[in-house]
Amino acid sequence: MTTLKQTAAEFLGTFWLTFGGCGAAVLAAAFPGLGIGFVGVSLAFGLTVLTMAYAVGPISGGHFNPAVTIGLWAGKRIPASYILPYVVAQVLGAVAAAGVLYLIASGKPGFVAGGFAANGYGDLSPGHYGLVSCLVMEVVATFFFLLIIMGSTAPGAPGGFAPIAIGLALTLIHLISIPVTNTSVNPARSTGPALFAGGAYISQLWLFWLAPIVGGVLGGLAARLLGEAKAGRDKPSLATTNPTES
Repeated sequence: MTTLKQTAAEFLGTFWLTFGGCGAAVLAAAFPGLGIGFVGVSLAFGLTVLTMAYAVGPISGGHFNPAVTIGLWAGKRIPASYILPYVVAQVLGAVAAAGVLYLIASGKPGFVAGGFAANGYGDLSPGHYGLVSCLVMEVVATFFFLLIIMGSTAPGAPGGFAPIAIGLALTLIHLISIPVTNTSVNPARSTGPALFAGGAYISQLWLFWLAPIVGGVLGGLAARLLGEAKAGRDKPSLATTNPTES
């Protein structure tokens, strides 16, 4: 049974991930004279997860991503009762972050939302990659993300270092996949910006729910089959310590 404290932690963690990562893309990546580019955006996403995993991970497990929550359930790290409240909190956090980011970005003269850091395939892919390419990229990237999450939080893994491994993994994933899909691996992160980008981005949102969840489930199952997932189902494991229950 989840608590209000746990769902609040997931809301805040996903808010920070979306605000920090997408904010770097919308506000900083194309800023004249700065132009942090996709390397900077990749680091921003990784740093959001790393920092909030330390900050609130001990409360909720630090998922911040519906695909992670469902993947950890598939790997027998959490019970099914965590899925709905966590996913709702994550989506609300991402939408709220996108709303705040839109409010800030729209204060610039001549602002046009455009893609607003949303994800897409075909004409909406940064490199104009087709549907199959984007599907495979998101499944494979999320598969390895879950494998890294479960491995770095397994019993016997070096204590206290999991958020670093997970944050660097997310950075690497963005370095690989930004040209293909603008990188999702997180249905909540995809939903928030898509609602403000509108139109075709919303119509393509299904892919960025389906592919990360499939990849997450496969990654969770693979980690379990490798014999890594031996933690109890009542412990949402991603953080450096066990989540609080009150």
